[in-house]
Amino acid sequence: MEQADQKQIKQMATFMISEAKEKALDIQEKGKQELSIETHRLVADGKEKVLASYEKMRKELTTKRAIEKSLAINKQRLEKIKQRQEVMMSISNDAMAALTKVLADQSKCKDFVTKLIVQGLLMLLESEVTVQCRQKDLALVKSCTEPAAKKYTEIVKEKSNADKTCKLIIDVQNFLPPEERDKEGKSCLGGVVLSCFGGKITVDNTIDARLKLVMEQDKPEIRKKLFV
Repeated sequence: MEQADQKQIKQMATFMISEAKEKALDIQEKGKQELSIETHRLVADGKEKVLASYEKMRKELTTKRAIEKSLAINKQRLEKIKQRQEVMMSISNDAMAALTKVLADQSKCKDFVTKLIVQGLLMLLESEVTVQCRQKDLALVKSCTEPAAKKYTEIVKEKSNADKTCKLIIDVQNFLPPEERDKEGKSCLGGVVLSCFGGKITVDNTIDARLKLVMEQDKPEIRKKLFV
């Protein structure tokens, strides 16, 4: 009886050991599968992060290069504009120097100044107009007022058959700036400024204003010839 019990116990132990081994193998196999799955997930996640990081770097580099290219183009464009402006300024300065030389002899400027006054009068069409000039041009402008007023009347009569006169008053209190820059940094090559209604309406017919207007009007043609 005792031998039979021991045999039975031995069989049970063998079965339990076998069962335990199978479970251990099963657990081990599941562990390997889970490890493989987790490893694959981690590798995939890592690969995705690396690719995302690379794509981010690629976009940042592309953006940086685009910005650098744009800045370089803008810098070149601004430099080109600056050089063109310097050339235009040089032309303007040369024209001013030439005008200064021509206008130095006031005896030859009477007809020119008279025409400037007449042009201003035709723009204002008023019966009383104040004329401003440089202090050094006072005598010259005074000599031009009578022929200018006469010419104005003749032109109005010719164009509209109207009889119209204008009284010219020279402002001897407020002169235009001198040729050299004054304390306020202002200067004037000559010409006149006409006004009426206490200065509420003005016509700037100074040499500076005329030169600026001509330069502005001829700027496209000058650029076309110089910057082809």
